[in-house]
Amino acid sequence: LVSPTMKLAALSLLAGSAAAFTAGPQQAASSTSLSATKADLEAIAEKANPTVKFYDPLNLSDKNFWGQGNEATIGFLRQSEIKHGRIAMFAFVGYIVQSNFVFPWAQTLAGTPHPSPDLSPEQQWDAIPLGAKWQIFAVISALELWDECGGGSLPHYMRGRQPGKFPSFQIFRDNVHPVFDLYDPFGFNKNMSEETKERRLVAELNNGRLAQLGIFGFLCADKIPGSVPALNGIAIPYSGDPMIPFEGQFSYLSGNPFGL
Repeated sequence: LVSPTMKLAALSLLAGSAAAFTAGPQQAASSTSLSATKADLEAIAEKANPTVKFYDPLNLSDKNFWGQGNEATIGFLRQSEIKHGRIAMFAFVGYIVQSNFVFPWAQTLAGTPHPSPDLSPEQQWDAIPLGAKWQIFAVISALELWDECGGGSLPHYMRGRQPGKFPSFQIFRDNVHPVFDLYDPFGFNKNMSEETKERRLVAELNNGRLAQLGIFGFLCADKIPGSVPALNGIAIPYSGDPMIPFEGQFSYLSGNPFGL
């Protein structure tokens, strides 16, 4: 079994900078948060890692995606990095937490409990009902759609919106149902200084990059024994494929593609 002590220790290291996970990009634009040019990317890169600085071996920052122009392309790249970093941070912390704790109440209306923390996170995912998996993907899809349409109030991130700034749910609250914004729902950070915004932006980028390495380190260690020597003592072998979330349940080629 995975050592709870080691996993909680890793969690505590990450939690120390948790406040910086999403604070930067949600605030008003600062001099380097609206990265419309390659020079802006280079400025952020040097702040994020003064040793490596700007690293773009594929020259993506010089491209013109879908004929939308270079500034739109850079907006897409910035949005993509911030989004993937946030998802990885959620995944890394979630992996550690669910290896040690699951909700004590029933997972389904039928009274089925949540999968045991004795299982690895990958095994826990395999054990939850198919309907629950579709609910998760439905919520993710709704959030993606809201982001792409700017919440009905913001331009697209390839058309001038600050990369990483998730739209407010204000229109949804006013017309459909009360719901909190994802970032700073109580407005605690509305008076944050520009210096703090800048520092948290850089911290979020670095935390996101580290979390991407961290979660894939866990997945590789579980799937390929010995592939991550530092995790040999805590990895749980997993025989499934973590890159196929509906393995054995969903196929576009089957007669019942949604497995229902």
